[in-house]
Order: sequence, then structure tokens, then C-alpha cells
Amino acid sequence: MPDLAEHGIARLRADNPGPYTLDGTNTWVVGRDPAWVVDPGPALDAHLDAVAAEVGARGGAGGIALTHDHEDHAEGVGALRERLGGPPVAAARFPGDVALADGDGFGPLRALAIPGHADDHLAFVAGAAAFTGDAVLGEGSVFVASRLAEYLTALERLRGLGLAVLCPGHGPPVWDPDGKLREYIDHRAERERKLLAALDAGARTEDELLDAAWADAPPALRPAAALTLRAHAGKLADEGRLPEDVRLA
Repeated sequence: MPDLAEHGIARLRADNPGPYTLDGTNTWVVGRDPAWVVDPGPALDAHLDAVAAEVGARGGAGGIALTHDHEDHAEGVGALRERLGGPPVAAARFPGDVALADGDGFGPLRALAIPGHADDHLAFVAGAAAFTGDAVLGEGSVFVASRLAEYLTALERLRGLGLAVLCPGHGPPVWDPDGKLREYIDHRAERERKLLAALDAGARTEDELLDAAWADAPPALRPAAALTLRAHAGKLADEGRLPEDVRLA
């Protein structure tokens, strides 16, 4: 069985389970002398204490990187930074010390822009590992709020890197990156197929389209499915394939 330690990575999971966070938010610590933190997670003292202890055991912190600024990933930034002695914070949009864009480096981490779940979303590549935040989860799919075409292009870029492991924001590590990324791309293609079939059958409202193309979405996740529906509709509109009389909320 592959081991995260072989890649110099530790996973620390926050105790914040839920429909969107699965078994909790993952915080990743990579390298040593110094160590680098990806996504501090929520401001839970026990979690942040555990992260700080792991970083301390690895020789101290080089920096903290954020995949995106959603609360379940970023809320603990300030408290963790204080515990670690004030290392720099890097992100695309979060008000940190270093503003990152596609291709930028931060210690051993290289940023890859992967908008969709959030406009500021980055993945970080270090060696043969990629820290994917909410762009790719360890289990199930993720909601895409906008910029679906760019998101799919970024997934293909990740596939081309020959990675050994994906370290997601929620769920277990993924030891078959190519298979998982292909699964995600195929899933979006299947949603599009169902959406087009519903449109061809005359569905025009958000509820009609959700009932047809996202019938498997649990009630608790229907708002997220609605966001993803709008992202798919935006892609179709950009491609000239969305009927003009579609009415989405």
C-alpha cells in the first residue's frame, strides 16, 4: 500500500464532518526543515494544535498555502500562523503575504489555477503529489459554481503531470490520480448529456432541469446541484447550445 510518508506528507483531519466536508477538512503538511502547510482548516483548537505539533516535529514552518478562501479551509489561518511564529501566508485571493497565480512557486509548492468550485481556487503540486482542495475530493464529486470549461481544462492539465497521489481537501488520498481525474471529467460529461437531453425534452426551469439531470442529488445537496447546473448552463451558453428561453434562478 502506498504511503504518504514516502512523499514527505502528513494528513491531519479536522473534526468538522458534514454533507460538504465529508469526514472533515484535510490539512496537509509537506516537507521538513522547513515544513509547509496546505489549508489550515477550521478554527478548532485541537486541530490547529495537532497541525502545529506536526510542523514543529518537522523543523518549523516555511509557510501556509491556501487552495481557496472558503471558511472550512481558511478559517484557522490566523490562529495557526500565531502558533507557528508568523510564517508567510500565500493564496490567490485571501489577504495573505504572497499573492499566487497560475505557475507561481511558494517553497516546494507550485500553483495551478483550477477555478470552478471557487474563482480563486488553486491546486498545489509538490513532486509527484497534488493538493487539490475542493477541486477534486477523495470520495464523490464536487460542486462547480462557475467557469466549468476552465475547470475541465485544469483537470486535464493535472492528468498530464504523471502524479502519484492526489491529496484532496476532504476524503482520503487518491492513489490513482489518472483514474480519479478521468472519473471527474467523465462525470461532468455525463451531467452535460443529461442536461442536453432534458433541454431537448422541453425542460426550461431550474427545478425541471435539476429533477431530470440531478435526480440523484440528496435534498441537502440540492443547492449545490443548482450551482453546478448554472455552471453547466453557462458553458452551454458560451458554446451557443443553451436555448434562449431557459430560466434559472
